[in-house]
Amino acid sequence: MKTNESGADRLIRIIVGILLFILGWVVLKNRILGIIFDILGIILFITGITGFCGLYKLFGINTKKEGSPQKPA
Repeated sequence: MKTNESGADRLIRIIVGILLFILGWVVLKNRILGIIFDILGIILFITGITGFCGLYKLFGINTKKEGSPQKPA
């Protein structure tokens, strides 16, 4: 699986994913919105760690610069 996210894109996804998860888990616990935030946070975190986004691939988006390593860090 080739990465299709730049380093900045990955960092933003990881940070926002963690924040969404914390918001859903701590602030909005036991509410449907909290569960949605948790799921979105986990998805963003995983895509940030792996460097691959399925929606980017579906729409042909690639924020990774040419010459950057293909494998996730």
